[in-house]
Amino acid sequence: MTTPTPRPKRATVHDVAVEAGVSRGTVSRYVNGERYVSASAREAIEAAILKVGYVPNTAARNLVMQRSQAVGFIVHEPHSLFVEDPNIGEILLGANTALSEADYQMAVLIVDSERDTERVARYLSGGLVDGVIIVSARAYDPISRVVERLNLPAAYVGHPPGASTASFVTIDNRGSARAITERLAATGRRRIGMIAAALDRDSGADRLAGFTEALGDRFDERLVEPVALYSYSAGRDAMQALLERAPDVDGVFAASDAVAAGAMEALRAAGRRVPDDVGVVGFDDSAWAKRTLPGLSTVRQPAAGLGRQAALLVLGQLRGEAGAQEVQLESEVVWRDSA
Repeated sequence: MTTPTPRPKRATVHDVAVEAGVSRGTVSRYVNGERYVSASAREAIEAAILKVGYVPNTAARNLVMQRSQAVGFIVHEPHSLFVEDPNIGEILLGANTALSEADYQMAVLIVDSERDTERVARYLSGGLVDGVIIVSARAYDPISRVVERLNLPAAYVGHPPGASTASFVTIDNRGSARAITERLAATGRRRIGMIAAALDRDSGADRLAGFTEALGDRFDERLVEPVALYSYSAGRDAMQALLERAPDVDGVFAASDAVAAGAMEALRAAGRRVPDDVGVVGFDDSAWAKRTLPGLSTVRQPAAGLGRQAALLVLGQLRGEAGAQEVQLESEVVWRDSA
């Protein structure tokens, strides 16, 4: 019978202190990132750590400090849309970059049902994250209420109604929607409709408001087709419905690039040429805008920048900096051939 090989003894703070010739308290202050460690002691400790192979016990340290060293990234979307929507991926990567630079781990939490809401609420209540970034929150979202009840440091991408106590980062959805609709109208279109997505959150409602303002007296509510999600299939189905109701439509503002791509597919299937018969514009300047033929006119929003800024807002709260803050990033119209 083979005798199992004993596991090597893990180096401890005591081993580092002996090797460095300093007290255990000095090593602990260094490991925990505290000040009041002299330059000479710091150099000795760093050399000792390399020699004895010391690895800090992060779990134990976080338990003492009551910190998980993790931030939750909560997305309130169906699982399929989480994979399909390139904006969510860009926001996630931007947030993860900022968290990684601060030595924080990201915990991704997708809310797609009432059961998910209950599960995520239990997870947050367990102290497993120090703060949260929330994407696609609905008005008076139950997860938002849980975050407020737990007094978790939080930042929203967007500004949902009822989330008044948290920080948020956003763009001017209303002004951007108004700008691109005005440019679409300036091409001579007379019957301009909108596929208005996600009206239960601030981004969707603000884009519809900007569209309405841009058209003024020319706005016709019968040319607005509401859909629940920023998705390709929603755009395709909505465009089909809009064509049946208003076959003379000659311009469409789709509330996202994915919606616009679906709308363009429906127009092709109906024998309508883009932009000759119908001009189409979108919103996001995501990967969808670069896949369409012709190239999609759209609004560029800095998705990665939104995620990064949201993470920085949460990290600032964890450091005890100022409370709720509002940050608005720039967005711009990108004009291509679809209109």
